[in-house]
Formats: sequence, structure tokens, C-alpha cells
Amino acid sequence: MKIISWNVNGVRAVQSKGFAETLALLDADCILLQETKAQADQIDKALEGIDGYRIYSNCAERKGYSGVTILSRKEPLQVICDIGIAEHDSEGRVIVAEFENFFLLDVYVPNSGEALGRLDYRQTWDREFLAYCQKLQSQKPLIACGDFNVAHREIDIARPKPNYNKSSGYTQVEIDGFSRFLDAGLVDTFRHFYPDSVAYSWWSFRAGARAKNIGWRIDYVLTSEAIVDKVKQAFILPEIMGSDHCPVGIEIDL
Repeated sequence: MKIISWNVNGVRAVQSKGFAETLALLDADCILLQETKAQADQIDKALEGIDGYRIYSNCAERKGYSGVTILSRKEPLQVICDIGIAEHDSEGRVIVAEFENFFLLDVYVPNSGEALGRLDYRQTWDREFLAYCQKLQSQKPLIACGDFNVAHREIDIARPKPNYNKSSGYTQVEIDGFSRFLDAGLVDTFRHFYPDSVAYSWWSFRAGARAKNIGWRIDYVLTSEAIVDKVKQAFILPEIMGSDHCPVGIEIDL
């Protein structure tokens, strides 16, 4: 089973950049999108030419903002939107597809914002979202994919020192928040296979950052420890264009 996660930075924007052809090339069983920036009917229309997938979306109340979508070749047992906490559930940040042997979760974690103005909210989110993941994990193994909006270690960011505790996505608060997911029995699949590899999944649009590979690894596929031995490979695909993020994913026998 091949699972791809991709922050598309606007599903309607990426639609005009060869998106259908890219998805055909990726040939994944499940494709998890973040930051769709559209309502459900707009997403369905943008994905009209993509055959063979069932489409499930959770959209923000605010139009043109946030949003997550799962495309799955196999019909899930059920699809769950949100985590059941009103403070978080208006922004369309979480959708879960339940399958026989596992939960597949798609998340777009809140950014801490300019001047870290949303860092306190981010702390609350991290704690309550982790509790939700643990609740799912207590029922069956979990695969959690998405834009976690944090570079976890120095190796995950091209310029750690100037960004540390100054830039959203690389504060100790956010790093510690992500560490708690790993402490709770979730495995960073890319690091599991490539503990020392430098690879990024997001680049600023400014100053030719992508061409210079001045990036951050903030997109992850996490799996429960119970199924990490079933993961055959984990990958990051920086050659795939269309967004300021690139796809990440795993192949797993389930």
C-alpha cells in the first residue's frame, strides 16, 4: 500500500500545474492533501479529472483557508472529521479514514504565526491533538500524515541557528510538542530509515530558496510502533513541483 501526503497550498492552484498527471505518476492508494483552501464542492470540481478515488474533505468555516482531503482507492469503514473540540474544529485541520487494520489520519497543524502570535494556541493544539491520536491508537494502529509545521531536529532545517526560537516552526515549544508524539509511540518513518539524511519538504517562495535547497522538513508520516516493521520504505519527493511543499510518503504492507 502506497500512501502519499502533500500540502498543496491550494487545490485549485495546483490543479493548473499538472496535478492530475502528477497523481497518476505517483500511483498511490491513498493521497492525503493539506491546505486545500477550498470548500467541498470546489475540491470535488478541482479533482473531477482524477479517476479511481473516493474523495473525503474537511473544510474550514472560513473560505479559502486551511482544509484537508483524503483520496482513497479503497472505501474506508468510516470517515471522521475533527477532534471533537470546538476551539479547533472550525478550521478543517483533521480528517481520519478508518480501515480494517488501521486508522489513517490527515492533519494540517496550525502555524504559530507571524511574531509567534499563535504559539500559545499551538501549545494547546499539540496537547489536545496528541490526546486524540492516543485515543485512536488505543483502538488500532495509526498512520498520521501531514504538515506538522515543525522542523524537529537541526538536521531538518537548513539554517537552524538564525531560526531557533525566532521563527514559527522551530521554537523549543514546537519541538517539544512534536517530541511528545514520538514519546507516545509514534515513529517518524523517514528518520526510521534515514537517521542522518538531509532532506526537506518545504521551501520559502522568497530568494530562490528551493533552487538553493534552503528548506525545512515539516511534513511527516508517523506510524504506530506496532506497524513500523511493515513499512517497506519512506520517501520525500522534492522533484515534484506545484506547491511550496513536496509530497512525502511510505509504502507499507497492511
